[in-house]
Amino acid sequence: MRLLAIAGFVGALVLFVAVEWAARREGSRIPTLGDVCGYVMRYEVGPVPVGRIAVIGFWWWMGWHFFAR
Repeated sequence: MRLLAIAGFVGALVLFVAVEWAARREGSRIPTLGDVCGYVMRYEVGPVPVGRIAVIGFWWWMGWHFFAR
């Protein structure tokens, strides 16, 4: 089961690298990871910065699950 989880994370990492590489090609219409993060960070509902809260929550979740052990 642990090997399956590791393979899943490695597969996701390879997919992210492939999409980022495709996004950085000349004339590509695919947004880079930085563009997507910038778009999410600007999202607000009224005065509440929902995008920033989501990004901070995601990083908190990642840290809790992978670095707190």
